[in-house]
Amino acid sequence: MVEIKVPSPGESITQVQVARWLAADGEAVEKDQEIVEIDSDKATFPLASPVDGMLIIAVPEGEIIAVGTVIARVEESSSQLAVNHLQQIVDKVPAEASSRVSYPASHIPPASPLARNIISVKRIDPEELAAAFPGKKITRKDIDTFLSQPKVVSPEDNVPGNRAVERKKLSVLRLKLAERLVAVKNETAMLTTFNEINMRKMLGAKEQYSIKFQEKYGVGVGLISFFAKACSIALLEFPQVNSMIDGEELILYRYVDLGIAVSAPKGLVVPVIRNTESMSLTEIELRVKEMALKARENRITLDDMRGGTFTISNGGIFGSLLSTPILNPPQSAILGLHRIMDRPIAVGGKVEIHPMMYVALSYDHRVIDGKESVGFLVRIKELMEDPATILPELKDLIL
Repeated sequence: MVEIKVPSPGESITQVQVARWLAADGEAVEKDQEIVEIDSDKATFPLASPVDGMLIIAVPEGEIIAVGTVIARVEESSSQLAVNHLQQIVDKVPAEASSRVSYPASHIPPASPLARNIISVKRIDPEELAAAFPGKKITRKDIDTFLSQPKVVSPEDNVPGNRAVERKKLSVLRLKLAERLVAVKNETAMLTTFNEINMRKMLGAKEQYSIKFQEKYGVGVGLISFFAKACSIALLEFPQVNSMIDGEELILYRYVDLGIAVSAPKGLVVPVIRNTESMSLTEIELRVKEMALKARENRITLDDMRGGTFTISNGGIFGSLLSTPILNPPQSAILGLHRIMDRPIAVGGKVEIHPMMYVALSYDHRVIDGKESVGFLVRIKELMEDPATILPELKDLIL
């Protein structure tokens, strides 16, 4: 038997979650084959089998465990007949149990190994099982007795229509995110200021610039890169916005490590693009696309998300017209982008329709005063409404 233990994914991380088994219990696996995905509070990473053999799973999906826990074993010379026999026993359990809700192993009462396997495979409600055999170690015979008993019908079961309920354990990432969001509300003096940007010139410049970018790299350019460039300029002009509190000291960063909030399959992640103040628009765009792809494929690493001095969150891609983004601690500010919509505005004393975007800056008022926050957001507006200030070569491309 070769034990599969959960390695430490990073400093200060003590718990992880078994996110998804990539191979089944009793399945033959090969050396270096990825067999399971592990969720930490910051990223998802796979574990591979160190040898050829048969996988024996010890911890089911959804279980939160300590770093170093043995979650599986690989038996290099075991008999497949034993596994087939076990599966045959499990398959004999009445099928009506298969519609029950699945629970993590930590909620299952004391049971024999075979009983635990049947409970997990057939998704038997552990609370009902424990109530039927209080204080007893559950055996396969007990499960047969439990399933043969007539089910008690509750008044709610007589309600017509679908009454299905799904119960699943929150991921470590989601739990940590919830903890941080509550901490931000409780530990900072968060305030939000708003402005709006006329995107007409920028959209024209983006369209023209994307043609050249597409010809060279095979992909277009996203607006997020233009905002990233604008933020990189404005943050150096308003260093208070690019700072954070450390105890009784204020850290002012003379560089910009920009976090871009991305919605990944496992939840919100914020990969960081480092030193954007020294990068061209093209370099920023390529890095943004690289990080977005890694996020979608659950390949974001802890190093990709470490640090960050300022964050951009784009709710506009989901249709949000206006929101108050929440701080990404320990940073002191975050810029929220929103949906671009045609709206009537006054231009030279006349009403015209232009593509407008609301932007929001949430900031920690303990660090940033109104003068800096409003000034920063006004500077972002100026830069985005005059694209040539972001990229001089855009001057001839503006429509």
